Amino acid sequence: MFRKITGVAMYGLAALWLFPLVWAFWTAFRPRELAISWTLSPDFTLDNVIKVWNAAPFAQYYLNTFLIVTGVLAVQIVTATLAAYAFSKLRFWGRDALFILFLVQLMVPADILIFPNYNVLRDLSLLDTKLGIMMPYFASAFGVFLLRQTFKTIPHELEEAARMEGCSWWQILWRVYVPLARPTYIAFGLVSVSYHWNNFMWPLIVTNSVENRPLTVGLAIFAQSFETGAQWAEVSAATVMVIFPLLLAFLLFQRQFINSFIHSGVK
Repeated sequence: MFRKITGVAMYGLAALWLFPLVWAFWTAFRPRELAISWTLSPDFTLDNVIKVWNAAPFAQYYLNTFLIVTGVLAVQIVTATLAAYAFSKLRFWGRDALFILFLVQLMVPADILIFPNYNVLRDLSLLDTKLGIMMPYFASAFGVFLLRQTFKTIPHELEEAARMEGCSWWQILWRVYVPLARPTYIAFGLVSVSYHWNNFMWPLIVTNSVENRPLTVGLAIFAQSFETGAQWAEVSAATVMVIFPLLLAFLLFQRQFINSFIHSGVK
C-alpha cells in the first residue's frame, strides 16, 4: 500500500514538474491566436520561432553562451582534475584539513561574492567581457569533490604498474585516472554546462553589449521589450530556443549522469 502511495506521489510530482515544459512547447509552436488555448487541433507552426530569431540577435547570444560555457568547463576540468588527484592520491601535511576548507565553498552562495568579484573585474578592466563572466567560476569545489571520490575508488596498483612502465605523473593522470573517470566527467560536464547556461544574475551585472551578452540575459531583455511584452507565443518560442540544447544533452547523457553519482558515492 505504501509503495502504491509513493508511486502515485512520485508521478504526481513528475507531472507538476513537466507541466510548465509542456505548456512552453505547446505555446511556442501554436499560432498566436491559439497560443493560450488548449483546444486540440492540428494547427502548429514555426512562424513564432522564425519571428523570434529575426527579432533579436539570438545567433550572437548562442555564440556568446557557447564560448562562455565551454571556456568555463575546459578550465574547470583541468583545475578540478589536478586538485582531485592531489587530494585523493598525494600525501602532504594538512591535506584533509585543506580539503574540508576547500569544500566550504559549497556552502557560500555565489550571489554573496558578486560585489567583490565586480570590484576585482573593474580593477582588471574586464567588465563587459566574456573572460570577466568566466573568471569567478574557473575553480569548482563540487567538481573537485566529485572527481576525488572517483579517483579514490581507482586501485593504487594501476598507478604503480604505470610507473613501472616509465610513465610520469602527468601520463598516469591522463592515461589511467581520466579514462576511468569518464562517467564522472560527463556528469560534472552536464552540471557545469546547465548551471552556466542558465546563469543570469552575474552576466546581467557585468555585461552591457550584445557582443558579450549570453542567452539568459538576451531572453530577459527580449521578454520585457515593448514588442513582445504580452505576446506569449513569441516569449514561449524564445524560451524553448534557450532550453532545448540542455534538454537534448540531458536526454543523450542521462544514463551516464545517474551512474556517475552512484559510483562516486553521492546519494
